[in-house]
Amino acid sequence: MERATSFVSLRILSNMIPVALAILGMLIANFPVSFLGGHVAPPLLALMPIYFWGMVRPDLMTPFWAFALGVFEDLLSGGPPGVWAASFLAAYYMIDSQRDVLAGLSGLGALTGFAVAALIACMSAYVIVCILFGMLLPVAPVLGELAMTVITYVFVVFVLGAIHRRLVGPLRSDF
Repeated sequence: MERATSFVSLRILSNMIPVALAILGMLIANFPVSFLGGHVAPPLLALMPIYFWGMVRPDLMTPFWAFALGVFEDLLSGGPPGVWAASFLAAYYMIDSQRDVLAGLSGLGALTGFAVAALIACMSAYVIVCILFGMLLPVAPVLGELAMTVITYVFVVFVLGAIHRRLVGPLRSDF
C-alpha cells in the first residue's frame, strides 16, 4: 500500500515539473531587472518548456496548459489580455501538427524547429497587438525578442533535456 502511495505521489510530481518550469521561466523573464538595460525584450522562457514538452511529452504539456501559461504571461507582462495566450496556442498547434517531423530533428534542425515555433508565437503576438492598437507598430522589438529567445533556447534545451532524463522519465516509469 505504501509503495502504491509513493508511486502516485511521484507520478503527480512528474506531471507538475513541465508546467512548474514554464512558470519559473515566466517569473524569471518578467523579473523587473534587465541585464541589457531594457534595450532588448527578455526571452520567452515560458515558450521553451511548452515547445520541449509539447514535442517530447504532449501528455504533460497540453493545449490547456499552453493557454493557461499564456494567460499568466499576459498578467505578468502587463500587455493586453489574451495576446500571449493566443500566441502560445498558435505555437503549440504548430508543434502538435508537426510533431513527427520535429521529433526527428537534431542539432541545427532542432534549433530551426524551435525558431519557427518562436517566430509563430512572436508574429502572432505582433499581429494581435497591431490589430488591438489599430496601427502598424515597429517590428524591431519583436525581432529582438525572437533573437533572444532562440539564442537562450540553445542553452535551456540542455537543462530541459537533463530534467526530462533524470526526473520526468524515471518518475513516470513503473517500479
